[in-house]
Amino acid sequence: MATCLRRKAPSASPREWVDKTASCWQPWLLQVRDLDVFAMGKRGSRSQSQLLNSLTKKQKKHLRDFGEEHPFYDKVSRQEAKPQICQLSESSDTSGSESEAESEPEQVSGYHKLLATLKSVSEEDEEEEEEEEDSVVDEAETNDEDGDSDVSVEDETAAESTDMQESMALPADPEGKDGDGPPATSHGSPEEFTDAKHESLFSLETNFLEEESGGSSSLKVSLDPFLQHVNKELKEKEIQAVPTNPKTTHQLKWPTLGQLVFSSKFQKLETFKPPKDIDLQSLHLQKPLESTWTKTNSQFLSAAQKSSSPFTPLQKELFLIMNSYRDLFYPERTALKNGEEIRHVYCLHVINHVLKANAQVLGNNSRRRSQKLGVGDDDDFRDQGLTRPKVLIVVPFREAALRVVQLFISLLEGDSKKKIIVSNKKRFKGEYGSDPEERPPNLKRPEDYEAVFVGNIDDHFRIGVAILQRSIQLYAPFYSSDILIASPLGLRTIIGGEGEKKRDFDFLSSIELLIIDQADIYLMQNWEHVLHLMNHMNLLPLDSHGVDFSRVRMWSLNNWSKYYRQTLLFGALQDAQINSVFNKYCVNLQGQVAVRNVPMTGSISHVLVQLPHVFQRMEAENLASVIDARFNFFVNKILPQYRDAVMSHTLIYVPSYFDFVRLRNYFKKEELNFTHICEYTQKSGVSRARHFFLQGEKQFLLFTERFHFYKRYTIKGIRNLIFYELPTYPHFYSEVCNMLRAASRGEEAAWTCTVLYSKYDAQRLAAVVGVERAAQMLQSKKNVHLFITGER
Repeated sequence: MATCLRRKAPSASPREWVDKTASCWQPWLLQVRDLDVFAMGKRGSRSQSQLLNSLTKKQKKHLRDFGEEHPFYDKVSRQEAKPQICQLSESSDTSGSESEAESEPEQVSGYHKLLATLKSVSEEDEEEEEEEEDSVVDEAETNDEDGDSDVSVEDETAAESTDMQESMALPADPEGKDGDGPPATSHGSPEEFTDAKHESLFSLETNFLEEESGGSSSLKVSLDPFLQHVNKELKEKEIQAVPTNPKTTHQLKWPTLGQLVFSSKFQKLETFKPPKDIDLQSLHLQKPLESTWTKTNSQFLSAAQKSSSPFTPLQKELFLIMNSYRDLFYPERTALKNGEEIRHVYCLHVINHVLKANAQVLGNNSRRRSQKLGVGDDDDFRDQGLTRPKVLIVVPFREAALRVVQLFISLLEGDSKKKIIVSNKKRFKGEYGSDPEERPPNLKRPEDYEAVFVGNIDDHFRIGVAILQRSIQLYAPFYSSDILIASPLGLRTIIGGEGEKKRDFDFLSSIELLIIDQADIYLMQNWEHVLHLMNHMNLLPLDSHGVDFSRVRMWSLNNWSKYYRQTLLFGALQDAQINSVFNKYCVNLQGQVAVRNVPMTGSISHVLVQLPHVFQRMEAENLASVIDARFNFFVNKILPQYRDAVMSHTLIYVPSYFDFVRLRNYFKKEELNFTHICEYTQKSGVSRARHFFLQGEKQFLLFTERFHFYKRYTIKGIRNLIFYELPTYPHFYSEVCNMLRAASRGEEAAWTCTVLYSKYDAQRLAAVVGVERAAQMLQSKKNVHLFITGER
């Protein structure tokens, strides 16, 4: 056959030569036709692949030769042979135009990189695929040089992607086989987390946008900050430059928030100032929020404000930052003053974001349904992440989760006569509500304590919430939820640790909006849980969870989700650990905004007793050595002054539990006369320790900050006070100092207070004595400073 392919026509007529050549080409045409059908469709069965495997190297060489020098185009007697005499299959004609349009070399996208990580193909199949790809590449080489192309490499790659997607599109099993999966609380069966009655209502894949809702009208506006944010495309160079780029900062002063610091690691840093008047329409709120927000927020507005603006001055400035999709750190959120005011405004932002995102998906569902087959570009429909959960709200107690869900219902329902569907509402109120009779009637605590520990204060929970148009599903499976509400402990128990068999964190892969509310309370619970959560945010999922990859945004496929995630961090204080999380884990491309107001007076001004405060500065070479330096300074310099029996009734306030354990062990070793109270002490042990300390039977009392935070007991009998470290909450300093007058018997003149600090405690020191005095104390050459309070 080789001679038949290569030789020139003899002196015979062209017609005779063509007839003779066609007879030798007939078996080859059958093989080419079979190969064409195989490549244009999905990957064939094993019997089809054997056709390619049966070809010898010599036959493959003939196939290449056929593409390089087609005998029908050889000129015979200055005339070209008529190509219609040897007709190829119809599939070659249809694929010719496609391969001509796709003849450019294909670039490997993040989509194909992600597919390469999905290990669902056996080794045997992989070997077969390599052989098949070799054959198809040979075909593609012939197609690039020949007008009658068969199948391009892109077609084969698309077919492989489709097959792999179908093989990985397993049904999501959020609860796991035993019902202990993501949405589950610590008790419950799989049936408790399914809602067959309303299941179809909350599926994004099977629902379409309601025409009467006018849902996507605001999405069509190019100025919508949501669309501007999710549609912004980063370049590979920008991502690679982020770790090395210096952070650019700019300070501005706003009327209500005060001193703001805008920062960004991306090249462009844009700042703005709040307008005097704000219009709801300019905020691009999704329906029905324009009408429901005013009523939901009416409790915070006076009669004059309702007519002028639907926001309070604080809410207006906060929402302008939130709506610009910048990261935000606001360290002045207190449960007693502005806690609910802030909760309202971030819930508005959450619902607005979810409604817009879901409207975009449902609108594209409608477009795809009405669109003719084969028309349009798949990139037009990229509107979601690798998993459905898009908002994570971290709150400390069940009571906070209850209030968030109630706000969601209020924002979607408003004063409408038509009630929205809320599934599992009764069960939710039973598990997250509280019984007022459970609280002791005679319990007297400070106002801020009452505001924090109100309602159900269980700190181990997680719940999924699905929102679709005018319906809310509570206890939705995590991978069918839009919003996740959880405590750090509830998330930690499901994320697990390395080596644990039962662990899952794929539901965090596509979080677009992270809200950490009351961050200061997590310092009292377990800050390690927050760090563990942040380390597992926006990682590539280990399973596909039934996602349609053709609908996933490219920046999500490229594992760039963390650059598009907005983080809102609210707390009651400026703390180094909270600042560290904001600076390390918040890398939003829109930039970051932090409120940095400095305390001018300090909590020492609230100390009512006449007391000398001796602040002793200790030296430490670096931050890592502070712990040992403080212990050695206390043991060698401070404790010897209080060993004398005259210095009895000494309370040692210890913020860190680890320092508490170290001191307790040292006191036991030295056989000092002491007792101790910590957050793990039984109630009977607390009563004995308080009694022995009051009566003077125990000279020292080791007292942890977390015990004071959760109990707020008044310790009587204190005459000497030692702050082993400055308190986390500045108002705890004045509260503990004021305990000295609880059982005073005329010993006021003998009272003492000693405070240890270092240059690394600048923020806490400024919160206690004020920023100006703190600066003087840190820069002074003297290591001892004296303050006297309560002078008449």
